[in-house]
Amino acid sequence: MMENNKKQAITAKMALASFRVCCLLGILAFGISSYAAEDLAGQVDQARLEQAETDVDNWLTYGRTWAEQRYSPLDQINSDNISNLSLAWAFELDTNRGQEATPIVVDGVMYFSTAWSKVVALDAATGRLLWQYDPEVDGAKAVHACCDVVNRGVAVWKGRVFVGTIDGRLIAVDAKTGKEIWDVVTVDQSKPYTITMAPRVVKDKVIIGNSGAELGVRGYVSAYDTGTGELVWRFYTVPGNPADGPDGAASDDVLARLAAPTWYGEWWKLGGGGTVWDSVVYDAEFDQLIIGIGNGSPWNHQYRSEGKGDNLFLSSILAVNPDTGAYKWHYQANPGESWDFTNTQQITLADLTIDGVPRKVLMQAPKNGFFYVLDRSNGKLISAEPYVYQNWAKRIDKKTGRPVERPEARYKDKPFLGQPSGIGAHAWMPMSYSPDTGLVYIPAMTFPLAYAHNDNFVVHEGRWNTGVNFLDPPEMPGLPKDLAARKKAVAAMRKGELIAWDPIKQEARWKVRRGWPWNGGTLATGGNLVFQGTAHGHFEAYTADRGEKIWSFQTHRGIVAGPIGYRVNGEQYIAVLAGYGGSMGMATRTPFEKRKMPNGIMVAFKLGGEADMPDYTPELLDPPAPSDESFTDAQREAGRKEYMQFCAICHTGPVNPDLRRSMFLSDAEGWESVVLGGAFEANGMASFANYLTEEEAQAIRAYVNSQAVTLLESGATDVKGR
Repeated sequence: MMENNKKQAITAKMALASFRVCCLLGILAFGISSYAAEDLAGQVDQARLEQAETDVDNWLTYGRTWAEQRYSPLDQINSDNISNLSLAWAFELDTNRGQEATPIVVDGVMYFSTAWSKVVALDAATGRLLWQYDPEVDGAKAVHACCDVVNRGVAVWKGRVFVGTIDGRLIAVDAKTGKEIWDVVTVDQSKPYTITMAPRVVKDKVIIGNSGAELGVRGYVSAYDTGTGELVWRFYTVPGNPADGPDGAASDDVLARLAAPTWYGEWWKLGGGGTVWDSVVYDAEFDQLIIGIGNGSPWNHQYRSEGKGDNLFLSSILAVNPDTGAYKWHYQANPGESWDFTNTQQITLADLTIDGVPRKVLMQAPKNGFFYVLDRSNGKLISAEPYVYQNWAKRIDKKTGRPVERPEARYKDKPFLGQPSGIGAHAWMPMSYSPDTGLVYIPAMTFPLAYAHNDNFVVHEGRWNTGVNFLDPPEMPGLPKDLAARKKAVAAMRKGELIAWDPIKQEARWKVRRGWPWNGGTLATGGNLVFQGTAHGHFEAYTADRGEKIWSFQTHRGIVAGPIGYRVNGEQYIAVLAGYGGSMGMATRTPFEKRKMPNGIMVAFKLGGEADMPDYTPELLDPPAPSDESFTDAQREAGRKEYMQFCAICHTGPVNPDLRRSMFLSDAEGWESVVLGGAFEANGMASFANYLTEEEAQAIRAYVNSQAVTLLESGATDVKGR
């Protein structure tokens, strides 16, 4: 008996010791695995992105997969239960400038950029801040941002987060800590280049373009080594000055053979344009990068190229080898581009059966109003039909791929009221494609613009140089003869639309009309849903098959960014970044934004979410503050011309200060300290001393003062926020 007790005791001690060892090993294993999980933050690589379609929990790259369909197969949130969708969390930002980023979600962590090229990492389930990174860009660089100090997103690759900055840098930061790893300058910073696009990463190369065509730069796209930040290859999209010889770039041969013969005059003096500022797609099946290329510099073909030549590769879709940048093929949508018709809008890859034949295609709805379907193996046109009303072309010739233009569209002899205009039938806001419905969901716009040849074109280096006069709507059939009535009629044409487009039949399945053009990107999901934000701050859901509005949430900020879908711990989320801005946010006076702009916010939703939005109280705009000084008609007229040249593009919309309400209107010295002295450079208001004399600066004050008086007399001073 005693022997048995001893054996039992020994066995018990051994079991206890074994248990303790197991516990210790478990604790060590948990610690190691936790450390490893943290250490492996942002682990996205070639193999993982090749399988991104089946990785439904994550949103690994800008359009979720390399195909950039912006379709989430998740269906936990669906058209039957969406009434239970509510706020899961909200994260408020530190600026009220425009917010355009698409977030990336990798293994429960959300990475996104904000205005001024900052980067934020959050817990994707709770919105808890993990880290923030500020590249500390020079505020004065905002003067070179044609369309606000926005940023459309980051790329994540092998534990690093990549972001392009408004001052032309490409930066890699640690995905775990947000600490900077490397920082390279990708542009000539003495020229008006900026970067607003989201980088794309493929094969250990981070691809980045740039912006600035309106201000006079030469476009290109570059590939950098993700590990070292060293330049791997560069492709220039337009020829340079022939006197300078080859660039030593991947584009040298094709520019000499194909592009240079299509350019005339001295185009290089204003760069030529052709910036790559948004769309870059990796087509893994054909191992090619497909790149969308922008407009010409200046816009007016008469000034840029003596009115002659196609001007390759402006307004084109270009395919290159991702390893070397070597040219593969191109398709040009607008030869001799003259309207700011860019092809930088989203390019989406898909497999479609057309006329009974399976085709590997790319789809694009660019600014010019036609929806293009191309064979992405060779860039040949399959079909192109208008997805909005357009009046610049009779059709796209399917044999040649070239538009059959209406002669009046080139505004050589008289003004032309263009529809669409340079604002676009579709701007940068991403569209989505659902393989369930076979439809593409386009955030479309109508915004007519009167183009006229500028007979007195004067180049202002580093500022907008279009060669175009933007006039009041000209007399034309269907419009009133009275100018005031004509302006009112054209303003009434402005609208936005959410269009569900059948890319095979080339027709709309359904449409939703918006009261204002500038609305957000779209997301399609496996739950028969399409999400879109609006300029009025509503985040909405529609049935993907029929276009029925079935859910809405008010964010109190206009939404222009594209939403995403992801899943953490078995729960599906829908997230979107809210914050009105961009080109129309700066350059177009809205009928609804009658308050100070609130800071941007990232919002995420789930079924049964219980979070509350941060407190929000609309702030009234400052009242008009005109001076009681006497100004001459000559001063006011001189000031009007300078204001239109230098100020209107940034100070007409609600994003930047309304100068009619400036406290400096009655302070000549203070006005001069801002306009010429650069007192507010840190906030984005650079000095204009290189462009304006003291007399011209004061003339602008005289003109703005007259506008402030008009506003005050109209009684529109007691404005209310919504």
